[in-house]
Amino acid sequence: MTETRLRTITSSAAYGLCALFFAILAMQNLRFGFYGLFYLAAGLAATGLGACLYTLAVRNYQLRARGHAPLVVALELPVLAALWVDGPSTAALWSFPVFALAFLVLPLRAALKVTLPVALLLMLLLALDLPLADSLPAIMAFVLLVASAGLASWHYDHMAQSAEDLAIIDSLTGAHNARFLDETLHKEISRAKATGHPVSILMMDIDHHDEVRELLGTEQTQTLYRRLAEQLFTLIRAGDTLYFLGKGRFCLILPFTHEEGARVTAERIRRSIAEAQWPQVGRMTVSIGATTHISQDTLAERLRQRATDALEEAGRRGHDRVWFTADPRRAA
Repeated sequence: MTETRLRTITSSAAYGLCALFFAILAMQNLRFGFYGLFYLAAGLAATGLGACLYTLAVRNYQLRARGHAPLVVALELPVLAALWVDGPSTAALWSFPVFALAFLVLPLRAALKVTLPVALLLMLLLALDLPLADSLPAIMAFVLLVASAGLASWHYDHMAQSAEDLAIIDSLTGAHNARFLDETLHKEISRAKATGHPVSILMMDIDHHDEVRELLGTEQTQTLYRRLAEQLFTLIRAGDTLYFLGKGRFCLILPFTHEEGARVTAERIRRSIAEAQWPQVGRMTVSIGATTHISQDTLAERLRQRATDALEEAGRRGHDRVWFTADPRRAA
């Protein structure tokens, strides 16, 4: 199940249950002749139902929908109005489902911004209006509700972020995976076109990779990949991104890096790896192909292919070297 669909189901169910709760409450107030509270509860039920329909209407872009915060605020306003109709006790009772709803449909920070001011106001009014023995259980219930709902929301956000990270991070090396490369490259080229700043890309292969893998075996080869990634992370800038493409091939995207900067970075990486001592193999070398985005109409696929061609040329010229392929339109 995708996060968009999960959000849609969770939000629509939360709004629907909230609407049902207030609809039942409205009928009870109508039955006993509390007409002021009946109208408020009926308004809350109608708002909850409308919010449920809104959630279903925006189900295809649920994660970008901006209407949930105003809808939660619209549900809190009748709760505050209940203060003047029947006092803080009734308002406090009505606020519990609305507060729980806020943490179900909003991000944690937004839910706290919406609920905390109202919760603090209700706790203060309860403390002033009721004896301590009567107000303390309700105040503690507010604290426990906000704390537990906030903790659950934080845990969900953390798990969602972890799942997103797992989708784009290679578990072996800690570098980004191949699926994320094209997306990032498209973004960087779009930014380069907008700002006029260059972006460079490096493709790197372990020289004689097949022989190294046969010598080390699968487990030790994976250890080598991991240590190589660790070495590369120490050699790149904070804004650069590293990708592991499998079979000993890595890619680096270097934003705001012109041709000379790409050449210097590639040479520094090549020399550092050649001078290091590696487990089981001792000395290891790499070949690196580099290129820089310059032409305004360069596509991500073309830029990546040009770096791959440069890598293959470095291999043909004897390995343990850097080869830079310029944009052919620039040469023209």
